[in-house]
Amino acid sequence: MPFSDHCEPLVDKPADLDVLFAALMQSSQTENWRYIEVRPLHPLCGAASLFRATEPYCFHRLDLRPSLDELYRSLQKDSIERKIRRAGREGLVCETGRTETLLAKFYQLMLITRRRHGLPVAPREWFQNLVKYLGDALTIRVASKDGQPVAAILTLCFKSTVLYKYGCSDARFHSLGGMPFLFWKTIEASKKDGATELDLGRSDLDNLGLITFKDRLGATQSTLTYLRFPEGRSKTASASWRIRLAKQIFGYLPDGFLAAAGKLLYPHIG
Repeated sequence: MPFSDHCEPLVDKPADLDVLFAALMQSSQTENWRYIEVRPLHPLCGAASLFRATEPYCFHRLDLRPSLDELYRSLQKDSIERKIRRAGREGLVCETGRTETLLAKFYQLMLITRRRHGLPVAPREWFQNLVKYLGDALTIRVASKDGQPVAAILTLCFKSTVLYKYGCSDARFHSLGGMPFLFWKTIEASKKDGATELDLGRSDLDNLGLITFKDRLGATQSTLTYLRFPEGRSKTASASWRIRLAKQIFGYLPDGFLAAAGKLLYPHIG
């Protein structure tokens, strides 16, 4: 699926992987593809040796097999556990589901968050299609204070794994502990449903704040490396300058223009 952080090749044995990659590389030449990218969690062998590693990411996963009490004790005391208690004292309410009303609250918080980060937001139709086609495998959780949405997360479920895919919040209410509160609600619900792992996804290596937050949830950290054929190119200084300029522009766009920019750009990324 577009925007997947990782995906293992769907083969039964290494020989199948060689056949798959050989066919892909042939197609890339005949159809003039810019590149092929593979996003495995584990090292690949055989024909994969022709692929070259691109810039790595930090990957987190939380083992849900311990008891709920053990998982709570593994939370960082000050920045996570204390904020969960603060959310309780503040009377934060967690709404769970996939209704159009919940999606609207989630999307408004997503607009706020993407502007804060200087990034375009995915089209609303993208999230509507996720809800439509993934059904019960998708869950939206919104934390509200006196009816005001303050934070939201969107998770997916496959077999015994729950995948954290999107998170957003209103910075004016960060002190209320909305995000730690929602993650704990997700852990509780996942345990109840029999899940054994919470996949917290990838983080850019320079996003130390996000990496630290996931560490403090008690998650295990590893390196996620994508492979490309032909070899991927590193970011150039000029590309970095363009990215910084774009972030400044996106940071000031009104909601309508920010959403329109995402609708224009997102079909070409992911």
